[in-house]
Amino acid sequence: MGEYILRLVILVPLVGGLAWASLWLWKRLQLGLPAMRVQDRSVRLVDAIPLGPGSKLAVVSFDERRLLIAVSRGQVTLLTEAGPELIDG
Repeated sequence: MGEYILRLVILVPLVGGLAWASLWLWKRLQLGLPAMRVQDRSVRLVDAIPLGPGSKLAVVSFDERRLLIAVSRGQVTLLTEAGPELIDG
């Protein structure tokens, strides 16, 4: 019984640490991939601000326009848009 407890005390943190390390490594590798594809996409998320649980306010760049949208769990609503003459000017 003592040998089982000793194995448990050693292996559970080891398996937990390996799981945490693999998730950390996966996150680090995934962050580099979208940065390489930004030029290929016609839609790009510029900024997003959480408003509450399950909802956020987002600025999306599309076709040289910036769209301000409200996103909730079941709905996406266009609030306003800015054309190319209003961006960076």
